[in-house]
Amino acid sequence: MIVATSEHIRGYRVVRTIGLARGNTIRARHVGKDLMAFGRNIVGGEVSEYTKLLAEAREQAIDRMVAQAEELGANAIVGLRFSTAQVMSGAAELLAYGTAVVIEPDPDAVDGGS
Repeated sequence: MIVATSEHIRGYRVVRTIGLARGNTIRARHVGKDLMAFGRNIVGGEVSEYTKLLAEAREQAIDRMVAQAEELGANAIVGLRFSTAQVMSGAAELLAYGTAVVIEPDPDAVDGGS
């Protein structure tokens, strides 16, 4: 499945718009990781524990969005966006959403290289 942040995918045309596809996850902070992050906050630098947590959350949300799009009969998602919201102290939702579409190669597309 092709997933794009743009509304168009070069070399393809949308032949059917299915509608909204979304996937989300809610992640809570871990006390042990909070202690490590607190230490990094004192000395400075990237809080890699949270970077990893957010990266995993993004991937899970995308996977769930793709699964929903496939169930709807799509073979691509355009206009991918992310949204976050705090649902309680120490827990946040990450939502991935886009438009599920059916695409096919565009025979009229001019291949301009890369």
